[in-house]
Order: sequence, then structure tokens, then C-alpha cells
Amino acid sequence: MPSRAFRAAAGRLAAHAAIALAAIMAGCYPSRWTHNYNHALGNTEADNAVLAETGHDEESERLRRERLLQLKEEESDAYKINAGDQVEIRIYGHDDLGMLTRVGPDGTVGMVFLGQVMLAGRTIAEARDDIEKGLALYIKHPVASVTVREVAGETVTISGAVAKPGLYSISATSRLADAYAMAGGSAERLFNGVDVDIADLEHSILVRDDDIIPANFMAAIERGDPLENVRLKKGDYIFIAQRMESSVTICGEVPNPHRRLYDSGLGLIEALTSAGWMLETHWSHVIIIRNGLSDPKLYKVDIDGIMAGRCANFKLQPNDIIYVPKDTLSEYNVFVRKLLPTAQIFNLIRTGIVTYWRD
Repeated sequence: MPSRAFRAAAGRLAAHAAIALAAIMAGCYPSRWTHNYNHALGNTEADNAVLAETGHDEESERLRRERLLQLKEEESDAYKINAGDQVEIRIYGHDDLGMLTRVGPDGTVGMVFLGQVMLAGRTIAEARDDIEKGLALYIKHPVASVTVREVAGETVTISGAVAKPGLYSISATSRLADAYAMAGGSAERLFNGVDVDIADLEHSILVRDDDIIPANFMAAIERGDPLENVRLKKGDYIFIAQRMESSVTICGEVPNPHRRLYDSGLGLIEALTSAGWMLETHWSHVIIIRNGLSDPKLYKVDIDGIMAGRCANFKLQPNDIIYVPKDTLSEYNVFVRKLLPTAQIFNLIRTGIVTYWRD
């Protein structure tokens, strides 16, 4: 059994821990605690201004990227000929047997000696081998070549908030961003007298064989991320979601709190500039509230790091709320407490307090 002195020391440690936690929740501490709070959360990457966020599920992200890596490995699959494709067939030393023709609706082409040859569903190598085997009955050591000159049998559908929704032919190298470009990019609408893009790339989806491919449309289309910009396959369905409202709200320690028009590429610095920048009383971090107030996701953004060039500008999304707290953590805690359940608060502002005693 622990000694009386040990229990007394443990009791003092527990009391200090309880007081510290209460101080954090109540905001009763000097402003230098801000540094400790930042240290507890930790930074991620040197150029990443987001120091903390709620609702971040690392396991889900890992599984999503594993799925995309599997798709990337599948990209090396050989192209299979489709009905409607234009193919050129040549037989070495027998020019009269060559042809440039289109694969019929039944997937076949007509050839001398062989009659109707099935090409649809076959790779180029398989089609060549089939032709050589068939001609071997009539020609000594035939050597054939098969080239797809025009792909017409592979199509994808893109619908939703694009300028030209419809059915589009794709090639063996077509990717998600290519389909978006073929459909004319985002559709537009008037917002306060200004034409704005209405495509909501964050909530758009790619469906393949009744399965949703977990591609990040923002990364694929706007940043050209090769992993997210997946290669398309015949029958893919792309749905570009539509923004219901394209605006951003700026509030807190700014001279001109307001709601401003959202436009593609809008960043935190530009939004703060439109609000007259920040008052001298602003905290070193800015809070971005995403997904609305019913189910908010918060990002704690290092605005000082962005201004010093240590971090990249934080890119905003439609309906984001930018909250600039005062230069103290207490106001931030009160604000967050009104938005998040208690469990999330403890996760967001945890300080590593440990209980040192047991009964």
C-alpha cells in the first residue's frame, strides 16, 4: 500500500491537474498559455497552416488512399477493343489483306479467309494473336499488327453542375480532370449580379460498377494530383455536385465583419483583406468553421505562419466561416464550447494531464 507521503504528493499532483484543467476550460490563465496549447496540439508539416482540426479520421484517409493506389496499379491493364473503335489491321508481306475499318456493333470485323473476327473485348495483343492463328491455315508464318486508330466505343457520363453535361468518348489515357474539361468545367449562375461557378467539387462523386471511387475532385481537377486524378473506364458516371450558396463569412476581430462572395481559389488572406484585415487584438491563429453550425468541423490555422511565409495560404470553401479570436485563448474556448460536444472539446484542447494516483 502506498505510503502516506506518497498519497499526499499524489493528491497535490491531482489537485494541480484539476486546477489546470478548470483554468483551461474557464480561460483563466495568462496569454503565454497559448504557446503551451500550440505545443500540445503540435504542428504537422512545415508548410501546412492547419495546426489542428476536429473530426480528422486518419484511418479512413489511409483506407481511401489504399483504394486509390490499387486503382493506380490497375491503370497498367492493357486496353480492350470495343464496338465502334476504328482499327487498322496489317499483314506483313500481304498488303492486300490489310484494312482500316470500324468494329461493328456485334464486336466483329470481316477479313479475307477468316470471315467475321471477334475483336471486342480483346486486347490488341490478343486480337493480333487470333488473326495470326487464323491466317496460319492459309499463309506461312503470318505476322499481323493491330492498331486502334480511333476510340469510339468507350464512353463516360458526366452530369450535374457542368456547362455541358452528357455522354463523352474517352481514350485509354483519359482521366477525371479530362472529363471535367470536356464537359466545359463548372456551370455558372448569377450571384449578387456576378457570374460565379456553382460546381461543388468537394462533394462530387465518381461511380464505377455501382461502387463510389473515393477520388478527391479538388485535388484532381484544381491541383492535378496524379493519385486523385484517376484514369477513367468505360461506363464511369461522374456527378458534379452544385453549390447551394457561394459565400464566405468573416467575423471576430476584423474592422468589417461581413459575408462576401466566394470565388474559386479564394484563400484566407484574400478574405481577411476584404474585411479590412485584422484588428491589433487578434490572436495568432484563425479558426475556420466548415460544414455549417449544425455539424461543424473546425480548423485552427496559423495566420502568423502564413504571413511569415512559413505556411501556405489556407484555401477556403463555399460557406466557410472565418472567426478571428482575440489575443487570448479564453474567447476561443467559449466560442468552441458553444459549437462542439464536450468530448470533442477535450480532444481539441487536451493538454496531456495524467492522473498519478490510484485507490
